[in-house]
Amino acid sequence: MVNISLEASKHPLAEYIHRLESGKSLLTDTPQNVIEVVGILKSYGVVLDAYSNNLNYIAEHQFLVLFPFFKYFDGKISPDKLLRHWWHDRINFEYAEYCMRAMLWHGGGKLDEYVDSSEFSIATKKAITAKLKGNLIIGTLNKLFPEFLPEQIKMLAYYSALGQFWRIMSDIFISLSDKYDNGEINSIEEIVKHILDGLVADANKPITYAVEINGKIHELIPHSAGLTFLMDTAVPYVEAVFFRGTPFLGTVSFNAQEYQIPFDQSLFTYGALYADPLPVGSAGIPPTLLMQDMRHFIPEYLHQIYRQSLREEDDLLVKICISFQKSMYCVTTAALQGLAPYPLNTDNTEEKQANRKYLEQWMNRFTTSRILEVNEISK
Repeated sequence: MVNISLEASKHPLAEYIHRLESGKSLLTDTPQNVIEVVGILKSYGVVLDAYSNNLNYIAEHQFLVLFPFFKYFDGKISPDKLLRHWWHDRINFEYAEYCMRAMLWHGGGKLDEYVDSSEFSIATKKAITAKLKGNLIIGTLNKLFPEFLPEQIKMLAYYSALGQFWRIMSDIFISLSDKYDNGEINSIEEIVKHILDGLVADANKPITYAVEINGKIHELIPHSAGLTFLMDTAVPYVEAVFFRGTPFLGTVSFNAQEYQIPFDQSLFTYGALYADPLPVGSAGIPPTLLMQDMRHFIPEYLHQIYRQSLREEDDLLVKICISFQKSMYCVTTAALQGLAPYPLNTDNTEEKQANRKYLEQWMNRFTTSRILEVNEISK
């Protein structure tokens, strides 16, 4: 059968559909974009390492600790560390929890289904019984409010799942930086390929969760649950954090009569791909914590570019946010390539048509994102 090429898409973002179909990225390939994306992902990888370690520590060692005053210390408490914590000279782990709660709230995937399953409920009850043995106060609380502790364990499951997800992503971003330093990465397309290869390599890595209580291991998410890295953490994370997010306090009215927040969660557009870098750089906006964390680990070659701009370092958080947003369009490109029904470079007409429909549905969600602004900045 002779294959006939498809007509050009008439979608408002047709340019980006054709880019993806031709193997290119949602972000324009320029030398500065390469430097910005690699540099910011190097910093992000370091921060994600800290976020991952802390989320896993909380899930495993702060299990049902109702007042975890030292949960951000990873079990290493000292007067010096405590002073730096109070002075905010530290990693802002609150942002990691913000992302975790966004995933928990928006749900999606088998992880969301599993924490509502009877299997998880049975495992949860056993863990609660073991943890509360001899604790009359919390035991009484559990009898009065029987759904409270199970909900806490659901949240702890998300702590663990996100921690495991970020562990893999941190390694992908750090290895990307190493390849760039060795001269192996020179284009946006090569960056996307590196990320996609990493996602594919770990796609089926199991997501499990177990805690030790009084010397006994309690499996809350066993291997038999069949949860995996790509479909059960990566995809829900992209949906919850890249696309939907949560409304930033102080920027919109939470008054239901004002209709400033969509009634349907699926219509939320507060994620990383939509965020205006100016409010993101403002106090009280959760992603600002991430920008503050990344500023400590920016490679010198990227920091030098920021210093050469008109405002130098006066708007550093905004610059970091713009670079980070660029990098997230690269990660999204890798995700779209990996989740496409067929390889985007297929020559089969029917497969091309299926891919075109798939891409147009995704581009519908990009129409109000900052994809045009990010690429305009890149010119």
